[in-house]
Amino acid sequence: MSKATKRKHVVKEVLEDCVTPTEDQHIMRVLGSNGNNLHEAVTGSGERFLVSMPTKFRKNIWIKRGDFVIVDPIKEGGKVKGEISFILYRDHIQYLRKLGVWPEGFQEDRTSSERNEGTPKERSERKTEEEGDSDSEDDDSDLFVNTNRATVLYSESEEETDEDEDDEGDDNEEEEDEGRA
Repeated sequence: MSKATKRKHVVKEVLEDCVTPTEDQHIMRVLGSNGNNLHEAVTGSGERFLVSMPTKFRKNIWIKRGDFVIVDPIKEGGKVKGEISFILYRDHIQYLRKLGVWPEGFQEDRTSSERNEGTPKERSERKTEEEGDSDSEDDDSDLFVNTNRATVLYSESEEETDEDEDDEGDDNEEEEDEGRA
C-alpha cells in the first residue's frame, strides 16, 4: 500500500468512525507535546502521564493541546504509560456524551468551538447587542481563535491627553498674533 493510500485510510478512519472506549482504555486530554511523538496527557480523575503516538498517526494526524484522545494503557511502561488508539473530535465527543461514557472530570470542559461561542444565554445576549449596533467592523466573532495562546483583552482609552489640548491652545494664540499684524 502506498503512503498516500495509507494516509487516506487512516484519516478516513479517524474522521468517520465513532469509537467507544473499552474498560481498559481511558479518555484523556492532551496537555502538550514533549517531542519524539510523546504527549503529556491527563485523565478525568487528574492523573498525568506520557502517552505515545503510534506510527500510523505520525505525519498523518495532528493533535494539539486541549484535544481529547482514547488511550490504551501500557502496563510495563515506566515513563510512557499509554499509547493513543483514537483521536476524538467534536462529533465523537458529542456521541460519547450522549452514550454517557464521558468522564466526570471533563464534564465541565467544552470543545473549543463551544468555548468561543459561549453559553446559549451569552449567545442570545450577544445577538441582542449586535442588533442594536450596526457596526459590523467591530464584530470579531467570525475570526479564528487560537486556543494555544492566552487570551488577552485590550481596552481602548477615549481620554485625550494634555498634549493634545496644549497644541490646540497654541494654534489659537498664533491665529490671534496673525490677526494683530
